[in-house]
Amino acid sequence: MQLTTYTDYALRVLIYLGIQPQDKRSNIKDISAFYHISNNHLGKVVHELGKLGIIDTVRGRNGGIKLAKHPSEINIGAIVRETEKPIHLVECFNSESNMCKISPACRLKGVLYEALQAYFKVLEQYTLEDLLQNRDQLKELLMK
Repeated sequence: MQLTTYTDYALRVLIYLGIQPQDKRSNIKDISAFYHISNNHLGKVVHELGKLGIIDTVRGRNGGIKLAKHPSEINIGAIVRETEKPIHLVECFNSESNMCKISPACRLKGVLYEALQAYFKVLEQYTLEDLLQNRDQLKELLMK
């Protein structure tokens, strides 16, 4: 399974914000420059993370973004589930557009569904705090 660019960027934003001092607000421009990614695309990701209550966003001159929760309260599996909606590994996962002729008798979809659940079970064992265990290394990279 491959994560979408959207989810990749969401996780990168959270890691970036997670290594900042708790009282410091960052901005989209700095994050997009650090990662060399689109400012506009990152803006959409930040907006969604704000709607989900994962980051705190303040507009205006003294505004910016920061984590709305402690990193130990941000579950990686939950983030991936939210940003990857809907997940259609194969055509038959989408009941509205499924045109596969063998779908009623196919056992592959069950195997793939089981694999997807196992994938999320692993991701749900981790929080943002787990991804920040090497804060010093991450901060060093941020300063380059």
